[in-house]
Amino acid sequence: MPSNIEIKARVSDPEAILTRARKLTGAEPEIILQTDTFFHAETGRLKIREFADGTGELISYHRPDAEGPKTSSYGISPTPNARVLKGVLGAALPVRGVVIKKRLLFLAGRTRIHLDQVEGLGSFMELEVVLAEGDDTKGGEQEAADLMEKLGIKPEDLVSGAYIDLLEK
Repeated sequence: MPSNIEIKARVSDPEAILTRARKLTGAEPEIILQTDTFFHAETGRLKIREFADGTGELISYHRPDAEGPKTSSYGISPTPNARVLKGVLGAALPVRGVVIKKRLLFLAGRTRIHLDQVEGLGSFMELEVVLAEGDDTKGGEQEAADLMEKLGIKPEDLVSGAYIDLLEK
């Protein structure tokens, strides 16, 4: 399965992070509206991600619920009709919950920088350092730590778990 190194942090000043991310990448963000419907799964997490145009992705992933850089392994299958796939899965699996967010996406080398506005939770930043097969996870963790520093994310800002976990609390 593909993998990446991830961190998630609460953001008290989204405009400051946005300014730093623009400066760091030299680009404007891609704006992505997403609705993630999570299903109960015996292991890991399973969700359908719906985009504004009706397309989507079935995503399964496994990662520890810990603060700081962590390895996530995942599988993604695109779908032309997320609503229909969500209905098919929902007929067999109970829905755990729904996360609605506006995501600003920046690319910094192999790292995806997400500035997320999550309904019911507020502002967050995620880093996903995409690892190629055989890449050293320590190098990815160091890359995430370096970007955290450049973006002004402090260790006390880090959160564990997924948005769905935070909404359930």
